Amino acid sequence: MFTGFAWIDILLIVILVLGAIVAGLYFLNRWAAKRMTAQQDMVEQTKQSTSIYVIDMRRDKAANVTLPKVVMDNLPRTARLMKMYFVKAKVGPQIVTLMCEKTVYNALDVKKTFQVELAGIYIASVKGMKTKYELQQVKKAKKAKAKEKEQAEKKAKK
Repeated sequence: MFTGFAWIDILLIVILVLGAIVAGLYFLNRWAAKRMTAQQDMVEQTKQSTSIYVIDMRRDKAANVTLPKVVMDNLPRTARLMKMYFVKAKVGPQIVTLMCEKTVYNALDVKKTFQVELAGIYIASVKGMKTKYELQQVKKAKKAKAKEKEQAEKKAKK
């Protein structure tokens, strides 16, 4: 007569399922890392230094932004649905919509000219520009130095 699964059988099944999930995630991570390094190499090979004048910046879905039809056709379905960082800028005589990462997006300001490295419509980096976080750290350091100087002057007067 069949009495059902023993607790050891259930434990073995759970361990096997968890092992399969971990192995699947490991190989998926290796595949994604190889793909990302290949894309980074391609960006490094094709990037050019140029000057842009930033007109508008926003974080939006790709469907809501005016991108060339070729770019929209080549975007993966998941990229069309997620919000990305876009910069509308004047590059030479043309006004184009460019894509960038969050760190680059935070380093740019509206209605200013920047020296950037472009790879197609992707802003790879901003040349010679500190991010807002780095600027805040510099301000904090200056304030701390001024405070120490004031304290030293007060001690000298006493």
